[in-house]
Amino acid sequence: MAELEAEEKELQPDAPPFRKRLLLFGIIALLVIGAALFWWHSTYYEDTDDAQIDGPLVQISARIQGQVVQLNVEDNQRVDKGQVLAQIDPRDFQAALDQAEASLTSAQANYEAALVNVPIMDIHTSSQLRSADADVKGSLSGITQSEKQLDAAQAQVMVAEANNTKAQLDLQRYTSLVQRDVISKQQYDTTVAAAAAGKAQLAEAQANLMAAQQAVRQANERLAEAQANYSSAQTGPKQVAAQKAKADQAAAQVQQAQAAVEQARLNLSYTTIIAPESGIVNNKTVEVGQNVSSGQTLMTLIPLENVWVAANFKETQLTNMRAGQPVIITVDAYGGREYHGKVTQIGGATGSMLSLFPPENATGNYVKVVQRVPVRIDFTNPDENKDHLLRPGMSVTPTVQVKN
Repeated sequence: MAELEAEEKELQPDAPPFRKRLLLFGIIALLVIGAALFWWHSTYYEDTDDAQIDGPLVQISARIQGQVVQLNVEDNQRVDKGQVLAQIDPRDFQAALDQAEASLTSAQANYEAALVNVPIMDIHTSSQLRSADADVKGSLSGITQSEKQLDAAQAQVMVAEANNTKAQLDLQRYTSLVQRDVISKQQYDTTVAAAAAGKAQLAEAQANLMAAQQAVRQANERLAEAQANYSSAQTGPKQVAAQKAKADQAAAQVQQAQAAVEQARLNLSYTTIIAPESGIVNNKTVEVGQNVSSGQTLMTLIPLENVWVAANFKETQLTNMRAGQPVIITVDAYGGREYHGKVTQIGGATGSMLSLFPPENATGNYVKVVQRVPVRIDFTNPDENKDHLLRPGMSVTPTVQVKN
């Protein structure tokens, strides 16, 4: 039986040679096409699977100290820009604002009063200066007149003294004559009367002289007083300048009060914590009734619109990569869904240099490792992400067209 099967196998014809050649050519063609495709892709495109969606994580924090009285969000809740997230008790800050506004009103009143006093002080001091100058001139004239009256009184005293001397001498002579009956009693009486009149005239002249001297002293005192008033009036410009300085100080106090009102108004507005942009709330660490301090983080807001791709390309892939080149982005989470973008920035250093502990090769045991450089890729078609499915941290595969 075995011999029969061997004879039949020997009688069967061999497979045609052209089929073998066709199969060989097909395999070679596939290899060539694959090599061509690999060359074409590696020449015109660069891709990496070391990439993920990135975006800013907004730390929502309190800007003032106070007690939380209202909380409007929960973890993983989506919020819109401007939506109220939490409310801090505003009563203390409202009271501070009312006090600051009252202080501003008082400062404005003080400023207006100080400002009005400036022209009043200017007019008053100018009037005082003119009046003091007139008093000085009048006092000088009064002194001149008093001195002239003094000179006249002194002359009258001299005349009265001369007349009195003559009258007294005549009285002495007539006394001896009347005793010898040389002259009549009537002549003697006349002489006695003349002597008495001379004494009276002399006393009157001496009194007038003393009055004139007193008038001169009083005129000098009035001059000294007028000169003192004039010197005081001359300080008027300085008084006006001082009043202007007070007005300027009051104006500065008004500005200071205005700044205090603005600060109080800002503090009151900080009691309402709002979302700076649309996104999803995570890591909420605050509850109603909790006292928070300034700068304390209350929650994290993850924006859904402001996202990009952070891709780490090998340094050997950056030869032809430039900013502005188009990119196809494939998202792993959605079954290879594609998004369009462009290269925006190429990092200034490798990832290892930007790490917390950069490598040191001072030992001499150096092993060359291909480094990776961070590249930012921005999305160019916002409508592709209108459903906001892209979330920071998702893995993606960007393919950059480095050649046309």
